[in-house]
Order: sequence, then structure tokens, then C-alpha cells
Amino acid sequence: MSEALIVVTLLLVAASATVAVVQRDPARQALVLSVLGVVLAALFTVLQAPDVGLSQLAVGAALTPLLIMLSVRRIRRRRSPDEDGTR
Repeated sequence: MSEALIVVTLLLVAASATVAVVQRDPARQALVLSVLGVVLAALFTVLQAPDVGLSQLAVGAALTPLLIMLSVRRIRRRRSPDEDGTR
């Protein structure tokens, strides 16, 4: 049972990492990166490293995608024209 669970989580990690690489929109990449962080945290928990899993949840699934989304928002706001039509 344990080996099957490890294989399933490894397949989920591979699939979510592939989807993150294939995405072209940075906002979608950040969302998929968050999913990847949750799946990696599950993998670490299955591999009996719950402390690493909790760290992965905090950093990989929450903080990093949040910083990416804030950066994308700031860049898009700078590119959009103001009310008077100038940049």
C-alpha cells in the first residue's frame, strides 16, 4: 500500500510540474505552482518527512505563488494605460 501511494504521488508531482511548465500565462503558472507545492507536501508526508511537508506548504504552496501573482499584477498595472491614455 505504501509503495502504491508513493508512486501515485510521484505521478501527481510529475503531472503538475509538466502542466506548470507548459502554461504560458504567468498567473496560471503561479496557480499550478501552488498545486505543485501541495502535491509535493503530500509526497513529503507520504515519505515520512512531515516537517519538510509543512515547510513546503508554507513556502512552495503559499508564499512563492503569492509573490509571483503580486509581481504579475504590478507588471500588468504598469503596462496598462492610465485614464488619460498615456503610459
